[in-house]
Amino acid sequence: MPPPSPDALTISHKALRLLITLNWLFGASIFALLMATLVAEEWVMRALGVLPEAGNSHLVLGMRLIMVLGVAAAPVTNVILSRLLSIVETVRTGDPFVTENGSRLQTIAWAVLVLELMHLAVAGLAATASPAGRPLHIDSNLSVTPWLAVLLLFVLSRVFDHGARLREDLQGTV
Repeated sequence: MPPPSPDALTISHKALRLLITLNWLFGASIFALLMATLVAEEWVMRALGVLPEAGNSHLVLGMRLIMVLGVAAAPVTNVILSRLLSIVETVRTGDPFVTENGSRLQTIAWAVLVLELMHLAVAGLAATASPAGRPLHIDSNLSVTPWLAVLLLFVLSRVFDHGARLREDLQGTV
């Protein structure tokens, strides 16, 4: 099997660093929007297309709760990106089959599961907070792909862990 391309690893490393930064900026932006809804509710809601009508308080609360979930998603996403960056770094050093990578993959699996549960919560909030005839336009399409990815990540974490232990045992017998 040919070794991984150093260019691909360099690009992956840089892309992950950029994504980590963008993730924190995204979380901070949502937090700033949430705070703005508390300081200048009418102005922000009007900018978001929510007119100050009777019965919109439920909608405003739902939007704020969705923002809270958006802020909470930033550290969860950081867990995924930082663990993936650590895995890329072990590949760059030439030793990816270490027990730590099995643990990292398991942590990534849990984090992806949490993000998917948050996605369901956002869809539920959007559905319940929307007034009749004026739904919140949130992409709530459910897909089986992320759930399969969670299962795959849990399986891969066990494979990495088992493979690393077998390699350690083999090195101990040589």
